[in-house]
Amino acid sequence: MSTAELDTLAQALLALHQPGDPGVLPTVWDAWSARTAVQAGFSGLTVGSHPLADSIGRPDGEGMTFVELTTRVTQITEAVEVPVSVDIESGYGESATTLINGLLAAGAVGLNIEDTVHSDGGRMRTSEEHAALIGELRAAADTAGVHLVINARTDTFKNQVGPEDERVDLAIARMIACAEAGADSLYPVGFHDEETLARICAALPLPVNAIANPVDGDLAMYARAGAGRISFGPLWQMALAKTSAEWLGRWK
Repeated sequence: MSTAELDTLAQALLALHQPGDPGVLPTVWDAWSARTAVQAGFSGLTVGSHPLADSIGRPDGEGMTFVELTTRVTQITEAVEVPVSVDIESGYGESATTLINGLLAAGAVGLNIEDTVHSDGGRMRTSEEHAALIGELRAAADTAGVHLVINARTDTFKNQVGPEDERVDLAIARMIACAEAGADSLYPVGFHDEETLARICAALPLPVNAIANPVDGDLAMYARAGAGRISFGPLWQMALAKTSAEWLGRWK
């Protein structure tokens, strides 16, 4: 795919980020799930590290290599014509240039990058470290000539950082630093009630990615709260696995 074609897809992905009218980007893990989501009418996709790792027999938390990830991503982008963003966990220990070039070669035009460093005992990057990495990724994308959409994630809630009554402010501060470093959207991962999500969205200068359960999530709530993008993490795959187990169980 040419640089111009990739940049066109990247701009289409960025246009789906609309606070109050969030783009829903189903989280897929292979060509089949990607085609299923597109056939259902969705115009952008995310690739989740957790469901993808499960699909190739690897544990989440960088139990697969970056090459294993991009190999599967290439299969996905060759199967669909919509923009695809990829969860690259904390970066697999690779340089920003390697990450950006590898994703673009695989046909992806967006990424999630989190602040939990799996290759270093699961520690969290400092706010300054994470922002610096965002800046390096933006610079590498600029050099490649594609405005690859950077979704900066913080695990402040997931890892229960700091006192609970200060956690929202801690996450907001981390996300603002990422925005200033060149992110396009911000992902304070966790299931937040409407009041908390609305507070986060109002405080941040960029569209907020919210995680939702495709089985029982309420799209209207996320829109009211001001989310700009919705993804499913591993929850769609988990729901399919549960239903499949029930069906198959009848045949024991």
